[in-house]
Amino acid sequence: MCFGFDTTTPALRAAEAGTGPDRRALLRGIGATAVAGGAVALAGAPASASSARGEHSRGRGRRVPPGQISIQMYTLRSITNAQTVEDVLGTLSAYGYRKVELAGRYGYSAADFRRVLQDNRIAASSSHDGISGDEASMHAKFEDAVTLGQRFINVPYLYSESAAQWRTWAEQMNVEAEVARSYGLHYGYHNHAHEFSVTLDDGSTAWEIFTSELDPATVHLEVDLFWAVTGGLQTGEATEATASQYAIDVIASAPQETLQYHVKDREPGREPFAGNVFADVGTGFVDFPSIFDAHPVKEYIVENDQPDVDPLTTARVGYGYLRDVRF
Repeated sequence: MCFGFDTTTPALRAAEAGTGPDRRALLRGIGATAVAGGAVALAGAPASASSARGEHSRGRGRRVPPGQISIQMYTLRSITNAQTVEDVLGTLSAYGYRKVELAGRYGYSAADFRRVLQDNRIAASSSHDGISGDEASMHAKFEDAVTLGQRFINVPYLYSESAAQWRTWAEQMNVEAEVARSYGLHYGYHNHAHEFSVTLDDGSTAWEIFTSELDPATVHLEVDLFWAVTGGLQTGEATEATASQYAIDVIASAPQETLQYHVKDREPGREPFAGNVFADVGTGFVDFPSIFDAHPVKEYIVENDQPDVDPLTTARVGYGYLRDVRF
């Protein structure tokens, strides 16, 4: 789940530089799915994204197991509510998804939403949940995660320019992670770009603080690959040609283990700080095969904060890419 971007209309997205008709026509050809009257039309088998991947289809022959493919439901927020969620989940199931990462439950209790998921042959293996305000709410979110059958729970976003605040957050997350482990849950942190690119008031970065102070025995990383490569571009430590290697180095150098990826692509040729430069998986410049080869993970989670065509096309393209890619 990613924040800090306007989630306005397709008309605004079309006005953005670099999201022109050629790219949209390509994605529609891969498989746009109709959404009418708030109900989602079920689509057929997932289409391959190989025509959009270009050089990223290379690899050594390993594949992402289908049981490790997921999608962050934030991607589908514009078409998902209490009335439409069953149709959306049914469509994801038809594409082949068997897992999702939650960003809310659309008003359902944990027990009721698990039944909705099960009815569509999908499990919630992970979720995004913020740091708890008190002990009772901490236990409640872990109990809900267990009820849903989750394996992972991740803090999705934190921002401050105070180094002391990041250290306080690290201390609290270590406490929460220890409790999460008693529930049988893996507790993680999901990055954005600012952890790398914003200099804090003591001259450090949030990434330096978190990777030095989060307990690697209890806290894992859910590395958002779009934001990792963007962090490299924004700091000037990487170019588009080297940004994927930058992400590999970030993962390798952290003492915390990376167990999950947000598999999210970035449009080429855009300024490091440009907004709305998200691309459907395999249609941008991120070299996923090299990253996957360097560090395989437990879950590969499709995401696009602002889909070019529509969220179901993003879901379909992402699943097709992850089933086809070799590394």
